[in-house]
Amino acid sequence: MEDSGRGASYTVPCDDYVHVVEFSPFECGSAASLLAYGGNQCVVVGSCRFQEEDVDVDGVEFIKLRVFHHALRVDCLAWSPESRLDMLPQLIRFCTAAADRNLRLLTSDLENKHEVKVMEGHSSYINQLVFDPTEGKQIASVSDDHTCRVWDLEGNETMTFRLCSPGVSVCWHPEDVFKLMVAEKKGTIRFYDLVTQQAILSLECGHSPLMSADWCLTNTIKVGAVTGSDWFIWDITRSSYPQEKRPAHVERAGIFRWSRANENLFSTTGCPGKVNSQLLVHHLGHPQPVMIGSAVVGAGLSWHRSLPLCVIGASHLIVTKGIGCTNISNYITSKSKVFC
Repeated sequence: MEDSGRGASYTVPCDDYVHVVEFSPFECGSAASLLAYGGNQCVVVGSCRFQEEDVDVDGVEFIKLRVFHHALRVDCLAWSPESRLDMLPQLIRFCTAAADRNLRLLTSDLENKHEVKVMEGHSSYINQLVFDPTEGKQIASVSDDHTCRVWDLEGNETMTFRLCSPGVSVCWHPEDVFKLMVAEKKGTIRFYDLVTQQAILSLECGHSPLMSADWCLTNTIKVGAVTGSDWFIWDITRSSYPQEKRPAHVERAGIFRWSRANENLFSTTGCPGKVNSQLLVHHLGHPQPVMIGSAVVGAGLSWHRSLPLCVIGASHLIVTKGIGCTNISNYITSKSKVFC
């Protein structure tokens, strides 16, 4: 990754092409150290520590905990809040989606227990999924089949929301667990009441296709999204139309993610498929991106739960300012910001 001069970068070697990468978004126990990445036929789960949180760590320390076989390429991945390493037995639980239109719930104690439950129901590509953030007993998923579906851990569909266009993003906020945010490709973001199973709020960006949206973890009134080459920010208490809009990428933007530690900090990526995928880190108090990076055919984007660190997946050659070119073929590249 190329550094704009406002931070440090770290790389972790991988054995596979990285299609998706996710920090655990939960703080309890040792959950915040968990990092998983999905490749062509596996998911690698590890514990990740950085020098920002432990002075004994030289840069980054990634300890591989388990490699989970996955029959198909991993397209989406979400952590369960039940995952933790500080109790016995240890518990790792996450859910994936693949091109066969199925969800897979994987559970392991990192010793002898290893379970995979396949959930069938979607009729087209699944774009994102998320666990309920308090108990982890439900999973929500959105798909190109114009539905958002909620599942229990037994694989039963408990709710289905019919959408007007493909669902591209779904968010479940720990401070508002009875609401689900669903973003549609046509440019609409709706909030659903999970008790009445009705839409209660709608946001419009006025542009399509909307590629990605996120609900700010540290401020429930903030929602962000990317469509075209622009990013959009809403204050949901003020208007159904965005309060801020700014160009981000020369070509189409792909992913929008809020920092999990700072309500004014977020990142966007360019659409994958190019030789280099651009990563931009934005601060609402600055007119220009505060950090610019790129990764070879980048994929995925995730923020650390408490540190100003975001991670993207990549493959082939990566150029990192400060250490120059290397010939190791596969990396996860993590980018650090120097202020909160």
